[in-house]
Amino acid sequence: MAEQIPDLNASVRTGTGKGAARQSRRNGNVPGIVFGGDTNPLPIEIPFNKLFQLLKAGRFKSTLFNLKLDGHDDVRVICRDVQRDTVKDLPTHFDLMRLRRATKIALFIPIEFLNEDTCPGLKKGGVLTLVRPEVELIVTASDIPEKIQIDLAGLEVGDVITISSVTLPEGAKPSIDRDFVIANVSAPSGLRSSENEEDDEASVETGTEAVEEAPTSEE
Repeated sequence: MAEQIPDLNASVRTGTGKGAARQSRRNGNVPGIVFGGDTNPLPIEIPFNKLFQLLKAGRFKSTLFNLKLDGHDDVRVICRDVQRDTVKDLPTHFDLMRLRRATKIALFIPIEFLNEDTCPGLKKGGVLTLVRPEVELIVTASDIPEKIQIDLAGLEVGDVITISSVTLPEGAKPSIDRDFVIANVSAPSGLRSSENEEDDEASVETGTEAVEEAPTSEE
């Protein structure tokens, strides 16, 4: 399970409709709505600067939050939409959905590598090249994994780690329906350069021999 779900502090918004939403914006907030579950939709608002920071940080729409409202029990929510000004591209409204424990959601889960110190390929000078530091998984709201662990024991230079080779947490599956690369153990740059030089030299030698052995028109 994830160690901690980030809090999202908001306030209950007075009134609904366009007039109330405009007043919220004049007060420096972004109006929103919380819907879903067995409770009626609830109008809320978040300070503009706070929401702008969350959006700038990225993946606001794929992060599970613990919504905190004065006078209400905490509830897990995920953003389902953010409306923006068509000219300034700034947030003007947002929609949050309450999640039941059995709800399936797509979230980015971080990768953790194990046994880097004993990995044969790394001990030979190979480099662990990370393609995806996080993987988007479809998980159950009540059972969100903290991370995906990948064991590097036994991997050699040239080995590639794809999502199909990783043991995922029970009940989780990738959101992408194809076998994509997460990381690979690549050769060190010095070795790659020397190999390229050897290949070039071999090509030159082969080309020279071909010229010398080619029959002339007089033959």
